[in-house]
Amino acid sequence: METWETITMSRKEAPRAGLVKAALAGQITNAQGAQALGLSVRQFRRLKGRARAEGLRGLLHRLRGRPSPRALAVEVRDRVVALLQTRYWDLNDCHLTEKLQEVEGLALSRSSVRRIRRALGRPAKHRRRPRQHRARRLPAAQLGALVLLDGSQFDWLGTGTPLTLLGAIDDATGTVLALQFRPEEDLHGYLTLLQQLAQAYGLPLALYGDRLSVFVRNDPHWTLEEELQGHQHPTHFGRVLQDLGIGYIPAGSPQAKGRIERLWRTLQDRLVVELRLRGIRTPEAAQAFLPEFLAAFNRRFTRRPAEARSAWRRPPRDFAEILSCRYERTVARDNTVRLGARWLQIPRGPHGRSYAGCRVEVRECLDGRLLAFSQGAPLATGPAPGPEFVLIPRRATRPQRLRASQSPSEEGGRSLNTPQDRTAVALAHLAALAAHLRRGPAAAHPWRRPFSRRGREISRTPKPTGRTFSQTN
Repeated sequence: METWETITMSRKEAPRAGLVKAALAGQITNAQGAQALGLSVRQFRRLKGRARAEGLRGLLHRLRGRPSPRALAVEVRDRVVALLQTRYWDLNDCHLTEKLQEVEGLALSRSSVRRIRRALGRPAKHRRRPRQHRARRLPAAQLGALVLLDGSQFDWLGTGTPLTLLGAIDDATGTVLALQFRPEEDLHGYLTLLQQLAQAYGLPLALYGDRLSVFVRNDPHWTLEEELQGHQHPTHFGRVLQDLGIGYIPAGSPQAKGRIERLWRTLQDRLVVELRLRGIRTPEAAQAFLPEFLAAFNRRFTRRPAEARSAWRRPPRDFAEILSCRYERTVARDNTVRLGARWLQIPRGPHGRSYAGCRVEVRECLDGRLLAFSQGAPLATGPAPGPEFVLIPRRATRPQRLRASQSPSEEGGRSLNTPQDRTAVALAHLAALAAHLRRGPAAAHPWRRPFSRRGREISRTPKPTGRTFSQTN
């Protein structure tokens, strides 16, 4: 006969044996036993009947040993295990659940995926989110009121070469607005990101980012004009934001812009996997895939804003001209102005007016065009050098009034002589000046004229020559 030691019971089944034995021996009534087990009297009588017929085994649950109707099929489990070990080896539990349902057609819960992963001896791949988030406050609760900017350097393509991904995320909804692959964080990349943002949504009220030198001035240099006005001139990106009416808020720490910092952790987990599954290994192909990725990403992670009214603004008509770097240059005598290795011919103004010697503003646009302005009026436009053009800020050099036939300098304006050439030219000028001073003034120079009246009369009286004197004698 089976005893207590030979039968394994659950925590719910263990109290039944003693109470059923006591009821069979007449020590307690059926009502007392049913009340102690939380059963009805009728159910307790059935337990007594099964105990008389089968012994202690009759007290076990009738479904013990049978497979659960909600259990995964063996074929499905084996397929998930194979995919987890091969194609989807680097996916987290949530991402793997989505891929199994969308791509493989297997509707599994995240807990089932986690149990299969643990059964294989692999640690669960999931990130614990922070318990508290920065509250979305007005007016940032509107879509387009506050946009976070940042860049992340990471091996996005899995080639071993780090690549920088620039991104913009809406603070109110968590929508990823734009992404751009660049070799590094530069002005060209962030202006391109702003252009994508304006074309797809509009202009936001304010941007929130770090203290990168592209955004804010970090140098201690102050010019006399800046000291008089009380603040430094903005960067090229800051001047663009001023013309567009967009505010900029520099963050004091990475934790202050935590929403976009958490976005990079998510993208480093999901975007890298999506690029690997599609075999994308070049930045151009990765950039072409980003719109498809953003559409699926925003459908899952975008939240509803606190206010339904949007704060996006329409960009101005001259938006492409505003996305530029601006420099002050002096027009040469041949009505040309140079910017680095490029030059722009300025046509004559009304009534044949020449702009030689005038100060003009030269803009180098994001698409590579050169624009010249005088007091806000456009003067000339130069074509773009090509699609491979990259907008790089130039150093603000002092303009030189030299001939346009000379070669351009490296940073704008005109080419200057080397220090050795400048020294030789200076010495030659000093030598010419010394020779001129040694000769003295000419005979008809005003310095040789007498100052008094008598002296002027004597100077006007003709002096006898040696030949006249000999004839008189």
